[in-house]
Amino acid sequence: MDYIMETARLRKSYKGNVVADNVNIHIPKGAIYGFVGPNGAGKSTVMKMILNLIRPEAGEVHLFGEKVTDSSCEIFKRVGSIIENPYFYEKMTARQNLELHCEYMGFPNKERIDEVLQMTDLQNTEGKQIRHYSLGMKQRLAIARAILARPEFLILDEPINALDPEGIREMRTLFRRLNQEDGTTIFISSHILSEVDLIADTIGIIRRGKLLAELPIEEIHRHQTEYLSLQVDDVNHTAALLEKMGLTGFSVLDKEFIRIYDSDISGKALSKALIENGIGLESIGRKHDTLEDYFFQLTEEEK
Repeated sequence: MDYIMETARLRKSYKGNVVADNVNIHIPKGAIYGFVGPNGAGKSTVMKMILNLIRPEAGEVHLFGEKVTDSSCEIFKRVGSIIENPYFYEKMTARQNLELHCEYMGFPNKERIDEVLQMTDLQNTEGKQIRHYSLGMKQRLAIARAILARPEFLILDEPINALDPEGIREMRTLFRRLNQEDGTTIFISSHILSEVDLIADTIGIIRRGKLLAELPIEEIHRHQTEYLSLQVDDVNHTAALLEKMGLTGFSVLDKEFIRIYDSDISGKALSKALIENGIGLESIGRKHDTLEDYFFQLTEEEK
């Protein structure tokens, strides 16, 4: 397979705490790779090592088939990125900041500025200094700057932070467009698993600095299971009733929730049985496993 980026045994620690532990990532050309994990899992640290912003204690990074070194300046002209909080010249406008970025990147096509401002819905804010931007507007400008020079590889660290639901939807559409129409390979991190599930075709799951899994999203979806979710006031009584009804494919999640995996059970019949047996039913509904379910299953196994 043709990989646009690979890491081999990346390791990094701070003050004795390991934040990246032998991380091996493989990003196919043309993929949208979702890098997921809780806050503090090591996502930003790995991305900084890929961009050569910090040096790994061990391991190496390969971009476009070349090993990244301190002299790899030309390689990074083919990469766009957002890492953690974006910084700008606060007393300048969006256009002025983007013009400076064009010069810094050696990108001559300043007409592209109009295009990216339109793509990120900032076309009507050009006269406003960045210091007057909201956090959401700054995040949009960071995305505009990251895609300005038409990068082949886009590294986005929590790019939907500070965006409202409409903004998240718009950026999701933009990332898909960049990937499908321009062929941009995207490496996107997030702790919002449901968003990654909607856009990524490959998933890497990291926890406490360790990459727990790396697999196509299709594989996760293939093993997703439909179940009936119950929220009740007495899980012990409910579990005894389910066994009495001959149901064995269920699991008690906590003090309120039970999942029933027997597909032929009727929700209506079950509700009636619960009520007749004096069990308080708060909610009932059919659902499917999600990336979040897979993530928590995997992280529980790793403990």
